[in-house]
Amino acid sequence: MADLYLKRLESERRTLWATCRLKGLPKDTPERMRIAEIDRLIAEHKAKA
Repeated sequence: MADLYLKRLESERRTLWATCRLKGLPKDTPERMRIAEIDRLIAEHKAKA
């Protein structure tokens, strides 16, 4: 079965990353902090599996 939670996190990360790249946002913006949080959540989720 597809892991929908993981797919949603990865999709949100790709969208945020594209936005940050287009706008040239620095590391201390809320978008970049959310990307770091998503990375942490993905790592935790993969560690459980």
